[in-house]
Amino acid sequence: MTFTFAPAVREQVSLLIALAGASGSGKTKSALRLAEGISPSGKIAFVDTEARRGLHYADQHRFLHADMRPPFQPVRFVEAIHAAEAAGAEVVILDSFSHEYDGEGGIMDWADELAEKGVKSPGNWKDPKQAHKKMMGALLQCRATLIFCLRADEKIEITREGGRTQVRPLGWMPICEKRFMYEMTASFTLSPESPGIPRFDLPHKVQEQHRGFFPEKRPIDETCGQQLAAWARGGAPAPQVSAKQSTRERLYAAARDAARQGAASLSNFRAGLDPKADSALQPIAEELSRLAVEGDMQGDDAHLDTSEAA
Repeated sequence: MTFTFAPAVREQVSLLIALAGASGSGKTKSALRLAEGISPSGKIAFVDTEARRGLHYADQHRFLHADMRPPFQPVRFVEAIHAAEAAGAEVVILDSFSHEYDGEGGIMDWADELAEKGVKSPGNWKDPKQAHKKMMGALLQCRATLIFCLRADEKIEITREGGRTQVRPLGWMPICEKRFMYEMTASFTLSPESPGIPRFDLPHKVQEQHRGFFPEKRPIDETCGQQLAAWARGGAPAPQVSAKQSTRERLYAAARDAARQGAASLSNFRAGLDPKADSALQPIAEELSRLAVEGDMQGDDAHLDTSEAA
């Protein structure tokens, strides 16, 4: 076999991104916002393993949707991704990819079935592990950007110290095969306490060249996707901003997100700020008021829809 070497140039780099979190942590919404930044033309495919819950966002975002039902064996995720690429998708969201591990027909279920048939451990894991490994090989060769939404459990460790039982919280851990996260370009853990905002005190992976794309205490949004896509195409890294500017932009982003939830949410957000930070919002005060009104109107519409459905 003949190998040809050429100067290394970063261009059309594939991206694999994982968003993990408990229910209510904003995984799906964050994935869609990130995807829209990566593919502004809307070439986004959504592989839905959760009884079509992805369609809850169909009025807010533009994407192709596929309903994936059990069994959730690894090969079926590869088939879904290939089908999405054939449909022209530049970004594929898989929600929830945790089903490949612990869903009906996933690799844990598969290993249990083999054990019930008399295949002794660890032999019952041979076929599931090989299928998972083959799937990972296919994912790493994918040219579309893949965004994996993963469920997470709050883990604890129980130990005996000094004759007493001690419980130590370990934080939120993604539900997936143990080596899966190592293959990601970037991964984040979200929490219900701050939906959509990466928790850098919980498990995550962000390479140095991507760190500026995801400022602390700022939600994952379209801008993050735009910067990632530009980097993957070979563009220059995002310019560094001063600490003062970075702090102000993070404050503005958080205030806008609070305002989108309505006037009460905005009021609570501002009440938690110190006077200096609250004064810093004055340049965007009118914008925040408008967003709060729109947020309340959307809430009223949702309430009316629910009442009519009842």
